Amino acid sequence: MKITNTLVPWDKNWLLPDITSGLIVTIMLVPQAIAYAFLAGLPPQAGLFSALLPLIAYAILGTSPTLAVGPVAIISLLTLSSLSGVVSPGAADYPAYAALLALLTGAWLLVFYAIGLGSWTSFISHSVVSGFTSAAAIVIILSQLKYFTGLDIPKGGPGWEPLTYLSAHWQNIQAVPVILGISGIFLLLLWQKVAPRITHRLPLADSIRTLINRLGALVLILSGAAAVWFLSLETDTVGTVPQGWPDMVIPDIMALNWEALLVPSAALSLIIFLESLSIANTMARDQRRRILPNNELLALSAANIAAGVSQAMPVAGGFGRSMVMVNSGARSQWSGVVTFILMASVALMATDWFEYLPKAALGALIVVATWPLFRWHDGIKAWRFQRSDGIVWLVTFATVLIINAETGILAGAALSLVIYLRRTSQPHIAEIGQLQGSEQFRNVLRHKVRTVPGVLLIRVDENLYFANSDYLIDYVLRRITDDRTIHQVIIVGTAINHVDFCGLEALELLNERLREESVQLHLAEFKGPVMDQLENSSLIDDLYPGRVFFTTADAIRYLQRQEEESEEHYTI
Repeated sequence: MKITNTLVPWDKNWLLPDITSGLIVTIMLVPQAIAYAFLAGLPPQAGLFSALLPLIAYAILGTSPTLAVGPVAIISLLTLSSLSGVVSPGAADYPAYAALLALLTGAWLLVFYAIGLGSWTSFISHSVVSGFTSAAAIVIILSQLKYFTGLDIPKGGPGWEPLTYLSAHWQNIQAVPVILGISGIFLLLLWQKVAPRITHRLPLADSIRTLINRLGALVLILSGAAAVWFLSLETDTVGTVPQGWPDMVIPDIMALNWEALLVPSAALSLIIFLESLSIANTMARDQRRRILPNNELLALSAANIAAGVSQAMPVAGGFGRSMVMVNSGARSQWSGVVTFILMASVALMATDWFEYLPKAALGALIVVATWPLFRWHDGIKAWRFQRSDGIVWLVTFATVLIINAETGILAGAALSLVIYLRRTSQPHIAEIGQLQGSEQFRNVLRHKVRTVPGVLLIRVDENLYFANSDYLIDYVLRRITDDRTIHQVIIVGTAINHVDFCGLEALELLNERLREESVQLHLAEFKGPVMDQLENSSLIDDLYPGRVFFTTADAIRYLQRQEEESEEHYTI
């Protein structure tokens, strides 16, 4: 196995940019790791552990120099959703189940790597991913009402449950977390808007400018903790975080209900891969670097297995932190190694800093980071361009909100498959004719073309397979029934890339039925790989005196010449 990564070769000129980038990402990652751990229903140290060994695993095996792997909001939500049906958040073995989920997710990603799934990057449509992400963003934001209101809102229910609980217990809302949460959101939004304007006018290095622009989260947690400490505010805080290195153990699989996590971990692995690959490819276009999808599967598998054996939770590439790596000048995954070193220092020595950190401040951080993931405009664009894609987006979005994330993904993917099968089961079949003065053939309904009497020239704009083979037969037989002057049928295969066994049987049956009607079948412009398939059958011999033509123009000339010779023979 050849390992491709961005650690080697390395240029010494990258040292300062990578160190600076690693520092900036760490400043963002510390509060995010804790916040996303709470989002997943886990203790804060699980979030910190998720930002340790997974970074090293991806740095060794990944192909993106700037993909920041670690805890991510969407994956944290999916972790909570996946585990809630198996174990209650807060149970003693809940962290062990989270580690097991990461381990199983890594195992699935390894299986996908082994079967080469990296080359199948579009089997889940963008409408499904966008609908899921948009709904998940709303679910995540609603889940933070627990920290904004001080109410003990149950975790793990449908996405809209926090609103139902809030409407029934609004009179118990606490003022302090509301003020802290709203103030935190205002601070982050103000910092995002004002800081870049100020730093843009100052004579600063790009790395320093990026550092200042990204200090909002750090300022938020420091000011929040300071407010709780100095003002003795009564609110829910992170509390004491155990310091130290995670225990390196494999989860006790046999003691846990691992079978119940097989399907959720499979769905989770697909989302991790698709989201991470999408982020990596987005950055690679500007970096002029090639991302190897199958290698990414291996790297993400190793990252999640590392998370599983280090008492952490599932991890993925994060868009926000990855863009920070790019903007701060990171040149390689040595930036991730620097982040690992700094995060390890925090886990070993600085966990006491979080004792007075209010959870409402972490909630504000999650809300501001998550809101951009609500891409409602994707649904509108999909609806306007193609109604079926809009329906897929809406069904996925609604199912995630009403039921849960996994069901939403499966519903969207299943609906996409049904729509695809329906669309391809009735392929576009164009009757074509020759453009005047050329050898180009176009749809008779769209262009002014010349047709040949008695010849039905059709182009099938889809692969010929089990779902649409009967449709082709019915279409041709219906046309010759409607027009008894047709005595030659030419199927043009320029858009046919594959013919399965049912498609072959359809061509054989069509040939037999046309012969019974005294109509001759011909093929034209079938591609080499398809002809290789057909030549392994008896179809080519059975066509005789029908023929296979290299071009459609050759077919027309041949049939016209036959027609002229037939007329001359008849005259004599």
